[in-house]
Amino acid sequence: MNPAKYNSVTAEVADELKRIVGEKFVIFKDDEKLEPYSRDEIPGTEYRAMPEVVVRPGTAEEIALIMNLANREMIPVTPRGAGSGLSGGAVPVFGGIVVSMDRMNEIIEVDKENMMITVEAGVVSNEINERLKDDGLFYAGYPMSLETCFIGGNVAENAGGGKAVKYGVTSRYVLGLEVVTPTGEIVQLGGKRIKDVTGYNILQLMVGSEGTLGFFTKIILKLMPLPKYQVDLLCLFNTSREAIDVVPRIMTEGGVIPTSIEFMDKLAVKTTCDYLNETLPYENAGAMLLISVDGSDKARLEEEYELIGEFCEKAGATEVYVADNPTTSERIWKIRRNIAEACSLITPRQCGEDIVVPPASIPVMISEFDKICGKFDVTIPCFGHAGDGNLHARIVSNPDWTDEYWHDILPKILVELYALTKKLGGTLSGEHGIGCKRKKYIGHVVSEVYINLMRAVKNAFDPNHILNPGKIFD
Repeated sequence: MNPAKYNSVTAEVADELKRIVGEKFVIFKDDEKLEPYSRDEIPGTEYRAMPEVVVRPGTAEEIALIMNLANREMIPVTPRGAGSGLSGGAVPVFGGIVVSMDRMNEIIEVDKENMMITVEAGVVSNEINERLKDDGLFYAGYPMSLETCFIGGNVAENAGGGKAVKYGVTSRYVLGLEVVTPTGEIVQLGGKRIKDVTGYNILQLMVGSEGTLGFFTKIILKLMPLPKYQVDLLCLFNTSREAIDVVPRIMTEGGVIPTSIEFMDKLAVKTTCDYLNETLPYENAGAMLLISVDGSDKARLEEEYELIGEFCEKAGATEVYVADNPTTSERIWKIRRNIAEACSLITPRQCGEDIVVPPASIPVMISEFDKICGKFDVTIPCFGHAGDGNLHARIVSNPDWTDEYWHDILPKILVELYALTKKLGGTLSGEHGIGCKRKKYIGHVVSEVYINLMRAVKNAFDPNHILNPGKIFD
């Protein structure tokens, strides 16, 4: 896409935006207030771009009018949720208009009879389960950043999380969407239906489309019965290999599907414990597994976590700690949730990756990380969702390097990392998305035919390439 194709936001366009949403919900000609909308949570400053104007609509109809204006004036539009993404998906690569969804934050309906909830896109994900807990229901598709991210962003990225082993990712729970198309039309996809094969499954095409095919204004989610009990096990191993090797055995030989199986290597745990002033006994552990089980039968739950503990001990676990109350569970989960933030403080020269491989290939992937570290003189703290093959690897620069050398060497490291990932049957991203960060590498793992099919879909939905240009592919 040639950025020269787009026009700038003039004072006249800004005035029209003010008439659509109200003057107090438009930010224009104020760099200090615009700057937070130039970035997401990617470390460093490389993936940043300033918007020309930020608009905060309150209805789908207002978004439709904004899109009509943008198409008429040929101005790019970037949707934005909470800005907690890690792929540059909400970064306005070509400037233009950023549409923030933060005002559209209403929980519209809790339908207990159908076990469904209808929400607006700007609802913070954690607020859904806070609202539901007294009804004995919960939304199971939320990601690790549940306290900050918006549900609309979760749907746009098809976000996963710690509970994906047992409950799956966001797409499993999205039953209906109200969408504003790139050309400014409002359409309802799906609804309160468990089954629906009426034509193409455009609903699921939208899930994971990274804000390139439409705005989600209302979302209908399937709910689950809230488990009465949960127990967490923190299992310490001498090596990453021992920890990872036991993961498939728990499910195949033990016959237990845990709620979560989170992997943390020693560097990731130590960095986070230092950051939180936590004193877990990690000094002699090369890796840890955080394994959760939940259910409504307490006796059955005890059988399951005892069986998991036995498997881990037989596989070489030096300690298995049981957290069977909210206080101790929160203590260990807080470490897992804060790894990314803690690692980001080591140095600004780092790159967070979100690779996913078949779960049985994780041990090979972990061992190959060591070879990459040795070859390129970097460190790679590693953590992630061991049960579904999704690893978050932070490539951290040697502190003695210059910025210039880091930017020169990083693409070479990524090419090697992605080649290994593809060889093992994996791909670039399990839950963070492609955005602008991984766009130039997508051809390393999918064919040109595949990319052209996506281009054809994009052209059909967005003939002027107005909505979130510069993402996923050129």
